[in-house]
Amino acid sequence: MAKKSSKLKKAQQKAKAAAQKTNQKINELGKYTSSLYTSLTTIQSLFDRIRNVPEKNMLKYEKLKTIRVNWKQQAEKIELEYKKAEVKATGQGVAGVGAGVAVAALGPTAAMGIATTFGAASTGTAISALSGAAFTNAALAWLGGGALATGGGGMAAGSAFLALAGPVGWTIAGVSIVASGLMFFKTNSDKERLENTYTLISNRDIKSYELAIVELSKRITRIIDESEKLREAIVKIETFGTDYTKMTEAQQYELGAYVNLMEASTALLVNPILGLQPKYSEQDFDKLCASESELYRRYFRTHKTMIISMANLLYKIKLDDKDKKLLAKSFKKNKDFLSSVQMAKREFDAADISMIERALNYRYKYSTY
Repeated sequence: MAKKSSKLKKAQQKAKAAAQKTNQKINELGKYTSSLYTSLTTIQSLFDRIRNVPEKNMLKYEKLKTIRVNWKQQAEKIELEYKKAEVKATGQGVAGVGAGVAVAALGPTAAMGIATTFGAASTGTAISALSGAAFTNAALAWLGGGALATGGGGMAAGSAFLALAGPVGWTIAGVSIVASGLMFFKTNSDKERLENTYTLISNRDIKSYELAIVELSKRITRIIDESEKLREAIVKIETFGTDYTKMTEAQQYELGAYVNLMEASTALLVNPILGLQPKYSEQDFDKLCASESELYRRYFRTHKTMIISMANLLYKIKLDDKDKKLLAKSFKKNKDFLSSVQMAKREFDAADISMIERALNYRYKYSTY
């Protein structure tokens, strides 16, 4: 039994280390995106000075400007909300923002890294499953290990449980869930089966983090390359003058190429890191409800928070009937979990886990998840 317990503990420690390394990469990403944003702002100011630009090009780079402004506002919002939560947590005596996989202090560049990680559409809304307050909660949860969101309640508390979407969730919440779940099992065989399930989840998340780190590294490399191209373009554009009609045909063509460069560079700011996106989103949930009978649809809509959260937790985890019963029993003992998914102890059982599998099977019916 000790060997199995050690195996689980090692998996959790490895997952936490991978999460911390990922977080470091996100901070690094923020530094480079900050530089990229500065270059894009500079080249935009040069374009703004040019008169008589064809409407097609004008509309395109004005649209890109709007996208970048919204992205910057999102980064500033994350930074502001983090600082508000930090003050609140300090006032409540929470054990520092360094809990979990936290960043010691969140500055503008770190916020930019987070904004890029989650992604932003031209409207400023998160592309991922989370938006608005839930998006902010997810960012804060990633940075503060959940301690900030609820005054120390951890991720399995309140609406912030939605931030379990994606690989970060298990690493943050896993320890408390295991501790509250395993202690209620009397037989070693039951504990061992449950520990095996939790170990599978941790190992799955380790792989997610490792892939995300590779993706983050590639994004950083691309940003470095695009930033250099932008700096070269800035030098060239400054020699073109400020009247498009008086430029040579070659210069006009080059300006068009620079608009395309701005578009590619802007995409590097706002496109999310796919490896850290939820495996089951609100959009997936809506499609599920639209496909189901009224009876199933009523169930899913009643338990939306639980379905989305648990679908992300159990993604790629195969369970037999015994595993489902044990897992359900462990969660029934966790008051924070039940509160976060808005369910009573008497409501949650193995049948609910089967419904979560139904949701996942529909989402990934055309692929092996």
